Amino acid sequence: MYNEISMKFISKRSNIAIIRNVVSAIVLDNNPTITFINELKTIVSEAITNCIVHGYDNQEDKFVDLKVICDNEKVSIEIIDYGKGIADIEQAREPLFSTKCDEERSGLGFTIMEMFSDHLEVESSLDKGTRLYFEKKW
Repeated sequence: MYNEISMKFISKRSNIAIIRNVVSAIVLDNNPTITFINELKTIVSEAITNCIVHGYDNQEDKFVDLKVICDNEKVSIEIIDYGKGIADIEQAREPLFSTKCDEERSGLGFTIMEMFSDHLEVESSLDKGTRLYFEKKW
């Protein structure tokens, strides 16, 4: 079944739980498994955390754009921030790489996002932001 939602939300960590629930709710018409929903929520959590923590340095007055499209084959999600951007995407995709070396962080989560998605794209421009697009097939 086709469904689509687009939204803009403020860069507060507390919004991560809300967005996880929105994303899981929109896919329900396609009868996903619990595993599918949990993996989808994990990808979304990792991506939005990156926007807030790394893109915006935890500033709560910025915005993140989200677009979710469900069809009979897959769910597609696009998440965009307008923050710092990523200088080296390949380096950022390495396990345990972090822009916050002074904090206890376990990387940017791209390894997890890649593991749980069927297709992942990362585009970024310094001082303009980052676009993450992924697909997960039913």
